[in-house]
Amino acid sequence: MDAQTLTSRRSQKVWLSADCGSLDTFKSLVEKTATSTDWPLAADVRKNILIYEGDQVRHAAGVEDERRALTAEWVEAFTSGPGIIVIKNAMPDVAVVDRATTVFEAIVREEKEKGKGAGDHFAKPGANDRIWNALEKHCLADPVNFARYYASTAIAMVSEAWLGAGYQMTAQMNRVNPGGTAQKPHRDYHLGFMSPQQMQAYPGHIHAVSPLLTLQGAVAHCDMPLESGPTLFLPYSQTFFEGYIAFGRPEFQEYFAEHHVQLPLQKGDAVFFNPAVMHGAGNNVSKDIYRMANLLQVSSAFGRAMESTNRNRMAVTVYPALIAALAAGALSRAEVANVIASTAEGYAFPTNLDSDPPVGGLAPKTQARIMADAIDAGMDAKEFAELIAAHAARKEA
Repeated sequence: MDAQTLTSRRSQKVWLSADCGSLDTFKSLVEKTATSTDWPLAADVRKNILIYEGDQVRHAAGVEDERRALTAEWVEAFTSGPGIIVIKNAMPDVAVVDRATTVFEAIVREEKEKGKGAGDHFAKPGANDRIWNALEKHCLADPVNFARYYASTAIAMVSEAWLGAGYQMTAQMNRVNPGGTAQKPHRDYHLGFMSPQQMQAYPGHIHAVSPLLTLQGAVAHCDMPLESGPTLFLPYSQTFFEGYIAFGRPEFQEYFAEHHVQLPLQKGDAVFFNPAVMHGAGNNVSKDIYRMANLLQVSSAFGRAMESTNRNRMAVTVYPALIAALAAGALSRAEVANVIASTAEGYAFPTNLDSDPPVGGLAPKTQARIMADAIDAGMDAKEFAELIAAHAARKEA
């Protein structure tokens, strides 16, 4: 192989383009059938989704060999299998779920009275009711119920199976009301919250790593027949490497519309899935079902830096030096961008989505973007310091 061909192949492998990913290759990956023979610990396989019983999970939790066998099956299901599991009766005491529902409803009423309008990443505003940071708000509103809720063996076992020890729990309550429209099919956080242009800034191996950093889940807070619009899934779609960039294209959206699957859930059931599975909430065509789910997004402990740094203070301190260096020609624009990358926070999350909502995209503006924009605008140091302080305040829970 000549040097030019070798260089070209490496570049295409590492840097994905906007049109990467073949629909034919995608079809060959997702057009499979899961069988009970391949998943012997599942109680059932329905529409390529693996079903487990909550009592079985709770029993296995206390028997080391059984726990390891069950969690190993889940890991393979999330990686090379269908990508989705349902645990029936994951929350065995529905009174705990009902009390949490009451807490969530009170929070929704309070936030509406205060004029808060929680938007959604992938649905039209007003189609549902959402509580950002439902984890903390639930804890502060009713710590007793919160403790009983998150004492769930099922939630803990699945989280640890996929992410290992030290995982970080977050949650957002989502209620799709009668007439609520479906979400656009998508992949989830991290890369799934970016535009195709933003995704292309991340090399291929990061596209492979992103699904390993989070686990998606949802606890049903009411019975969810199909007409209420439970989540639509495309099993095995997480195995398509180029999916983050490709899934937004019309041909993939059309394929999803024709081939997705959907299962009804009962109150207390939980569904967990690889965040790279193509999915989206369905249309709630019912007349009187307010479909509520507590959406769990569990993150790996490894998604953090080794040292804590006060990037607010650093950004404010170095800003005048950058303005002066640009004016004197001591640093180029590209070199200033390099300094910003080592100084300011270049990622939008975690944040408080109530006070720091996404504007014009799926993620709020980063501190690094704010800093770069301020430099481009020639903002003075005092005004920039006030801007950074306001941004930091918006991010606080």
